[in-house]
Amino acid sequence: MNELAQLSIDAHGGMKRWNALSQVSARIDTGGVLWALKGVPEFAGVARIDASLHEQRRSHEPFMKPGQRMRFEAGRVAIESLDGQVLEVRRNPRDAFAGHTLETPWDRLHAAYFAGYAMWNYLAIPFLFAEDGFGLEEIEAWEENGETWRRLQVRFPAGVATHSAEQVFYIGPDGLLRRHDYDVEVAQGARGAHYIHDYKEFDGIMVPTRRRVYIPGPDNNPLPEPLLVSIDISEVRFE
Repeated sequence: MNELAQLSIDAHGGMKRWNALSQVSARIDTGGVLWALKGVPEFAGVARIDASLHEQRRSHEPFMKPGQRMRFEAGRVAIESLDGQVLEVRRNPRDAFAGHTLETPWDRLHAAYFAGYAMWNYLAIPFLFAEDGFGLEEIEAWEENGETWRRLQVRFPAGVATHSAEQVFYIGPDGLLRRHDYDVEVAQGARGAHYIHDYKEFDGIMVPTRRRVYIPGPDNNPLPEPLLVSIDISEVRFE
């Protein structure tokens, strides 16, 4: 195991605790300009999510309107009624983003897939890095907010639905994540500088309760506007 990845895993609760758990649920409040830009402003707001910790599966309720929920898996995404009736479904959902740019409008299933894989990744990182197939390399440190953040460059295996094959994680002196940079492959490489704040402990796992995503500028510092995505997390429960 890469030493920096191990430091971060231990700071977030450790593999022993993580492996003793299988599910997480939480309340999220989502905002930012991305949803209106993509033509799905109704996605923003408060919802309840449930996710598997060790495989890419999660749900999101309500989804777009009352009485509906989203179910995500890496190779399938669906919108259902609360009694389980499938209203819309898309298999191999990543293929539906072919040719997309940041300005390309989304339908409801595009939004479901993007939100599904993104939030699952955010909940599983950094523990995910202990899985087989991840390439981990420490790169040059970064100075920001009066701290030195060590940086971990991570290459994701092909079987994990995620933003991009290669991503960079900024880790503070305490081992907790401060920032996460990636290209958004489903939008032809639009870039995100994702800031991670306000950690709280839930059931032995450290969870950041405030996330903010900006566009990185040419000097790698974030542009103050626009705020692409905001996510506030509360009422977290692991089982």
